[in-house]
Amino acid sequence: MMPILIDTQNIHRPLLPDIIMTDEINYQNNPLHGLGLKELLTQIVDHYGFEILYAYLNINCFKTNPSIESSVKFLKKTDWAREKVEIFYLYKFKNLPRVSSEQFALSPRDRIIPEGQTPREPAELSLEDAERMREKQALKAAEHGKTKSYRSSRSNGKQGYSSKEENARDKQERWKPERKTTTPTQASSDNDDDPWAKWRK
Repeated sequence: MMPILIDTQNIHRPLLPDIIMTDEINYQNNPLHGLGLKELLTQIVDHYGFEILYAYLNINCFKTNPSIESSVKFLKKTDWAREKVEIFYLYKFKNLPRVSSEQFALSPRDRIIPEGQTPREPAELSLEDAERMREKQALKAAEHGKTKSYRSSRSNGKQGYSSKEENARDKQERWKPERKTTTPTQASSDNDDDPWAKWRK
């Protein structure tokens, strides 16, 4: 009886080109595909300027002596800041629709943009809008039970504690038992006045 040989290498071959081609097309639809950090930064700085970038992103390299070179240097070694800038590029400058929940977990460069989505005119941004956005974020944070930091409450001219911290501190002081300090002579005189004092616990 002759053995039956199965060509295992060719079993899935018809499916592979379609999968690879689809992923490549979707991946290349991402405006960050093949875009260097310096070019990306130059585009958004030319359009918005450093002041708007700092107002929206709150990254110090856009505030203190900002330049393309120093910002690129900082962003190259700071992953969270670079991803923040890349997200800004995709969803403000390229004005793409909101990302799906599945893609949200991925870094901006790894996100697959659906083929129907194409870049639009850059979003119109202003310092006033940035201020309103920060206020909304502060309200959301307050709703989720987060308190203001010491620094932010000081900058608003308030004392250095949030309302929650004040309440906790007041409660602690209110329930703190008062301690009487007595000297040895006072203790003996108290015992003389009250013969039962030494039997009390």
